[in-house]
Amino acid sequence: MVQRAAHALRRLRLPPEGPPGPSRAAFWRSPLRGPWLTTTLGLLLLPLVIVVAVTGFVSHAAYQPDLGANAIVDRAHDLQLLIFGWPSRPTWLYAANQGVHVTVGFVAIPLLLAKLWSVIPRLFAWPPLRSPAQALERLSLLGLVGGAAFQFATGVVNAQLYYPFHFNFVVAHYYGAWVFLAALAVHLVVKLPVMRRAYREHGAWRPLRDDLARTRAEAYEPGGLASPRPAAPTMSRRGLLAMVGGAAGALAVVTAGQSIGGPLRRLAVLAPRGGALGPGPNDFPINKTAAAARVTPALVDASWRLQVQGARTLALSRADLLALRQTSAELPIACVEGWSTTQRWSGVRLADLAALAGVPAARMLHVASVQPRGVLRRATLGHAQIHDDEALLALRVNGADLSLDHGYPARIIVPALPGVHCTKWVGTLEFL
Repeated sequence: MVQRAAHALRRLRLPPEGPPGPSRAAFWRSPLRGPWLTTTLGLLLLPLVIVVAVTGFVSHAAYQPDLGANAIVDRAHDLQLLIFGWPSRPTWLYAANQGVHVTVGFVAIPLLLAKLWSVIPRLFAWPPLRSPAQALERLSLLGLVGGAAFQFATGVVNAQLYYPFHFNFVVAHYYGAWVFLAALAVHLVVKLPVMRRAYREHGAWRPLRDDLARTRAEAYEPGGLASPRPAAPTMSRRGLLAMVGGAAGALAVVTAGQSIGGPLRRLAVLAPRGGALGPGPNDFPINKTAAAARVTPALVDASWRLQVQGARTLALSRADLLALRQTSAELPIACVEGWSTTQRWSGVRLADLAALAGVPAARMLHVASVQPRGVLRRATLGHAQIHDDEALLALRVNGADLSLDHGYPARIIVPALPGVHCTKWVGTLEFL
């Protein structure tokens, strides 16, 4: 197929240097581009990508897709990595993981854009398919550039709680990570000799010692990244890296506060749910309001009953639940978007409800909300989540009744659990 494509291109009788425009090497005139700059940007970006990938797979494990009714990959055994019984301790585990995942993801964006800028001539290389090796390289670039664009773009809009796409973000982001990482592995193998040569010829730090006056273009090679007709430099290489580093640092400052909390929360201007709210007991971030979930006061009025199912079935009113032993705990809500908030919750331990249902050694718990059917209506909790001493069916927060937006009349609050599984407006608990 590669040979037929090359033959077809030759029949077009286009100039050997390519048609006018970006396919010609002389079109790109920056004196900074070259193997050294691309290698350096790639090596700076690589550890950030690894951190984002690892924390992403850990987040996937926290969803416990093997339990069934969770908002994650439907087929629980397809490309599953790091699947294990998710612990309930430390309480801040998921909050820390997602805070790192989202913050490092934002920090990586300036480096990713600079890396793409440094290699953009290769995207227009001419002829497009010169050999089978080049075809493999360009195929890996398709997965690498396309995968990076998809992962980071959808991750950013998800963190902004904006969903213009019509697919399950968690599922698409998970499989997109596999495509991106596979392409990255191929790309690293293909480019390792080029990276070694770049540092052998220029050293790891030598180009950073050059100020603007001493900045010189790298030697041009056909099919390479350096320009055959470089323009005069307007920025040194160390200036470029400083600009990229400053942009990454600025993004860290305006993102990290949503998970770190304290005074930094006021700086989290890129986090729609990360900012500080009022001092009231229910004045803390809400990911989905009752109106958005189509939960009306009529669904949770005085006729509401919690259905507790196990060896026996109980129907408990809110007054019945308040009459049971109450437990209080300071626990975070931590969401996949990266924000978290810690509040003091009180309610009935899930383990006590399991005992009431006649299943004191329950291994799983199916939780269903009274909200109309939707992707977040059900969740499944595992053994660690049921039997933790601070795993609660919460009825109050910060000394006040839950507001409707925060899940009145009852919601799940469990240490270290993804916020999406801390179901609000609970209607049924089924212990297995």
